[in-house]
Amino acid sequence: MATDIRAKLSNLDTSAQKARLVVDLVRGKPALEALTILQFTPNKAAEPVHKLIQSAIANGEENYGVSREDLYVHTIFADEAPTRKWRRFGARGRFKPILRRRSHVTVILREVE
Repeated sequence: MATDIRAKLSNLDTSAQKARLVVDLVRGKPALEALTILQFTPNKAAEPVHKLIQSAIANGEENYGVSREDLYVHTIFADEAPTRKWRRFGARGRFKPILRRRSHVTVILREVE
């Protein structure tokens, strides 16, 4: 049974839909290759996801004694977080709702067998 090496990022200031575009690029890839891909991805969510995978790699090295070359991205997903809602005044006395969507990103690394 392979051990799951986890890291979680809460309340990323990007919608889950946009975070999933970045997350889908690295699913199933070796961890070091995933870092390289994210380093050159221009999306706003790429930098926080890059830091998250670095954190997961550090967790694996420190807590489980696993070499970083042996790790790959087993599972990675972006879920919706609570949406921040407020209103702005519009024409004719109406309210214009503003939704600031956020997301939670979770990554699980495993050792290559």
